[in-house]
Amino acid sequence: MTMKKTIFTFLMLFPLYILTAQVIRGKVVSEKGEILPGANIYIDGTKTGTISGEDGSFSLTVSGGNLGNMVFQKEEYETFTAPVPDLINKNLKVVLTRLHEIEEIKLIPYTAEAYQKYIKYFLDTFIGSDHENVRIKNQKTLKFSFDKENKFLKVKAPKTLIIENKNLGYEIQYNLVSYSADFNTQMVSYTGTSFFKETKNSDKVRLNRMNAYDGSMLHFFRSLYENKISEDGFIVNHVVKVPNPKYPTEEELKTLNNYRLMNKASKISQIPDDILDISQRKNSQKPYALAITQTKIPDSDYVKRENGQVLFTFKDMLQVNYQKYFYEQEGKSFVKSKYPVVLSSYLHPEGETFEVSKEGNISNPDLLINEGDFSKNKIENMLPLDYQLGD
Repeated sequence: MTMKKTIFTFLMLFPLYILTAQVIRGKVVSEKGEILPGANIYIDGTKTGTISGEDGSFSLTVSGGNLGNMVFQKEEYETFTAPVPDLINKNLKVVLTRLHEIEEIKLIPYTAEAYQKYIKYFLDTFIGSDHENVRIKNQKTLKFSFDKENKFLKVKAPKTLIIENKNLGYEIQYNLVSYSADFNTQMVSYTGTSFFKETKNSDKVRLNRMNAYDGSMLHFFRSLYENKISEDGFIVNHVVKVPNPKYPTEEELKTLNNYRLMNKASKISQIPDDILDISQRKNSQKPYALAITQTKIPDSDYVKRENGQVLFTFKDMLQVNYQKYFYEQEGKSFVKSKYPVVLSSYLHPEGETFEVSKEGNISNPDLLINEGDFSKNKIENMLPLDYQLGD
């Protein structure tokens, strides 16, 4: 029987009689009422943050219209997040609850063996390919669990990850909430909160940041918010899923699974040709193909602007194409190269509605699936939401 721990985090809001525009202030305490100095307080995904003082108090000025989340984080305490608009011009008493280690019977344990076997895969899919210049300083705090039967990898980080990105000149404090990889579907998903500290700002670093931004998903959503999709060079097409006739049917997949269960029990050495065929098609084919039904669709097909809000929604899938001209340095200037690289990405809104902020942030980002070049924008290319081109 697995024991489940329940942790309650309380946020008490007391309105100020004299309001100061766009300021978040308050005090951080423990569940026992103890003052908590040194708590990290920041807007998720930005360089905007502060630390609670010796008396637990803090004050932070934020820009108007910010849709992000405020994160309150301290080691050995449960991290708390709340939407920025809900906190502006209120005097906060933030109560953080200490994490209590409760022994649990785990069906799929976290082991050193799993760490050693899958650490490179994790770094490739989470950090990116440049392990030399982008690294997790406290990598050994990661815990790995692998379900061999279902081919499912899970990773957790009991401590805040400290990620050094020499290429972009940032140190990132990353709280990894969840990471999972399904080896059957090749789907990887992870969520977390991040706070950026600038460590370097040379010409080379600024050039790298410009190239990381140009054509990125952050760039796309900022263009969408500003109603500049076409002007900025993005081409959006309507895409639908078409069943792949080469992929095994539900009945074939059931036959394959039954055979595996039988083989596990009886240790059959010779695999029948029909089972081998199903297995090969399952591993080499995708369940569906993508078909473009309409090119260069207007943004009115997937953007709604009402009551000052910019909403992104679409019932099917969108293909986003972009001709990227990499920035190069000529003397003291940054200029675009003559020959472009074509980027192609796919977004799966699937009927969900996302509010877009001027920073290029979206509400409920976990619900938006992305593929193609957008999915390559891992931690090594991640910029803070308050980045501006040329910074």
